[in-house]
Amino acid sequence: MKMFLISDNVDTLTGMRLAGVEGCIVHERAELRKALEDAIANKENGIILLTEKFGREFPDTKDILWRMPAKPAVFHFLSKSLTATVPAANRTLSLPM
Repeated sequence: MKMFLISDNVDTLTGMRLAGVEGCIVHERAELRKALEDAIANKENGIILLTEKFGREFPDTKDILWRMPAKPAVFHFLSKSLTATVPAANRTLSLPM
């Protein structure tokens, strides 16, 4: 299982690549949806990471995720917590950081 980062920031993607995490840069809602669909379709991805901006600017991201297959888990980086969305369990878990 691999992790995959969908980021709005080149620096975040560069840092994660140094840690062995592949990813892509997106800025628009349509790009985000396409990137999510592609990342979820890749059976090697076990965890998908999203940067903080997507939770703020595209709050309907969770609605998109609920309609997608159960695997993988998707994590949003929020400013003071980490939120995990697991579609199969129909649950969201927030952890303080």
